[in-house]
Amino acid sequence: MQREAISDLSRRERRKLEVRNRILDASFGLFEEQGFQATRVSEICERADVAEKTFFNYFPNKRDVLREIAGAALEQLLLDIETARKQPGSTRDRLLCFFGLVANRTAEAGPMRRELLTEIIYAGHEAGSGGEQARKLHDGFAAIVCEGIAAGDLSKDHSAETLTEMLMGAFYVLMFNWANLDAYPLERQAEAAARFLADAMTVQPQRNKRSRS
Repeated sequence: MQREAISDLSRRERRKLEVRNRILDASFGLFEEQGFQATRVSEICERADVAEKTFFNYFPNKRDVLREIAGAALEQLLLDIETARKQPGSTRDRLLCFFGLVANRTAEAGPMRRELLTEIIYAGHEAGSGGEQARKLHDGFAAIVCEGIAAGDLSKDHSAETLTEMLMGAFYVLMFNWANLDAYPLERQAEAAARFLADAMTVQPQRNKRSRS
């Protein structure tokens, strides 16, 4: 669980941040072990070694904890997008890199991560901060598209916005299918999605040459 840094803070601020991080760590662990819906605030407090009053001093309710976790999950996803952007080679290579990272990271998760993933996606798109989170994700995918267009290896048959939405759509379909379908072959389907998108989005020199002849 990604936590906020506590260096360079006053003793009081460090204490508050330590308590907040304990609550987040305890919540994340319980959500993974037994699911979001089945986890009670009292269980979180017991694992975090805080009173329920203390919990509510930091978070109005359990879903607010989930929103915080969703924000950390989004930051990791943005790091994966940035890693793919730095991948040498073509946009095709970067798409294969990104979807491979997502598949590997997701496959390493415990069984309850399926329910948690669904909850995180919903929380990330609720009113309020969800709009900002969705925009960050959109901008991350848009950067891959815009750099591909600038490099000349993405087709100009469709707008950058359309290509970005196709990338986002493929990502969400993979995540929802993995979260809701038993034995979903995520690794295989992630690679297939990346190859399909690359075939559909990239410039095809041979096809263009035939069309001019």
